[in-house]
Amino acid sequence: MFTLEELGWREFFVARETHELLGYHAENSGESSHPALVPARVAEESRGWYRLYCESGEFLAELSGKLRHAADSRDRLPVVGDWVLAQLRLRENRATIHHALRRKGKFSRKAAGRKTEEQVIAANIDVLFLVSSLNRDFNPRRIERYLTLAWDSGARPVIVLNKADLSEKAEALRRDAEAASMGARVVLTSATRGDGLAELRAILRGTRGNDQSGPAAEQSCLTAALLGSSGVGKSSLINALMGDAFWPDGPLATQAVREMDDRGRHTTTSRQLLLVPGGGVVIDTPGMRELGLWGAADGIGRTFGDIQELAACCKFRDCCHQSEPGCAVRAAVEAKTLDAERVESFHKLEREEQFLEAKQDGALRAQRRKELRQLMKSVNRFYRERGR
Repeated sequence: MFTLEELGWREFFVARETHELLGYHAENSGESSHPALVPARVAEESRGWYRLYCESGEFLAELSGKLRHAADSRDRLPVVGDWVLAQLRLRENRATIHHALRRKGKFSRKAAGRKTEEQVIAANIDVLFLVSSLNRDFNPRRIERYLTLAWDSGARPVIVLNKADLSEKAEALRRDAEAASMGARVVLTSATRGDGLAELRAILRGTRGNDQSGPAAEQSCLTAALLGSSGVGKSSLINALMGDAFWPDGPLATQAVREMDDRGRHTTTSRQLLLVPGGGVVIDTPGMRELGLWGAADGIGRTFGDIQELAACCKFRDCCHQSEPGCAVRAAVEAKTLDAERVESFHKLEREEQFLEAKQDGALRAQRRKELRQLMKSVNRFYRERGR
């Protein structure tokens, strides 16, 4: 059994629409034959089936037909971390999801492949643990990409540098990560030695610890998602946080990385939500080989705030920071007070975001043309049948 607070329930979700939906269903269903809707949290999703946690326990669930047909795109369907209203069938240990509650935030990327659509990775996250390993996987440019998407999720990013026991340059790499993070907290960890685990647990419990940035956190359990490439040790960190005594079905599977390139396989194949002993919720995610931007214009500005500040001093307001005279950004690079690779990363992400926006506009125009053709076919069919 769970309490809603243990699952991450917040005052945000206790909206008037939630009470109206619960009250409407109770009035129109009849308590004896159709139990009322209850709030539940999505713990796992796989091929249209959902695992839910609620105060009555754990249930296997499916979407109601009305909810499935009302969703006009994939991002409208529930994902791990979402809060839903479900009708429970206690004897069968099954449930039907009737409503998805409004999200507090979401972490999204462009769906892999050529199709231009959003893929929501997880919803209602308070903290994003952006995990990199301190071996050949470490790359400040990748951290900047993750941060760009993280700032737009509504969650607070925390950079986790794992496998500190395998690196002799851990402190130097921490400084490189701090230079790329623009104020985001950086934590050194080792799942095998236990380094940094107490700090991660403090973050999950909503306590400040030694974090002196930003407003004081709520003194309540938070929801965190772990994001990073395959092989960085996300599952190992979660196993260490959970402890051996709290795995009824065995710990998350892990595999050794390849020695030739320090890469790992996808040991986690689906996103899942787990309750950490002592407080807090974590969402494990598969390793991502492709992390396309999605609506990340604000995130780019937040991640590269130092460049934005310098750009305000450029001679021309529309300066592209390439070869224009009086460019403050290029002057900082030449004076070696700004990393040239960081500027190139900024340009790369800006080009990618502009290209995606253009594709989205084209896809929207194509969709509107398709809808107009369907409408005209319906109108023509109506007049043909009327003239018979």
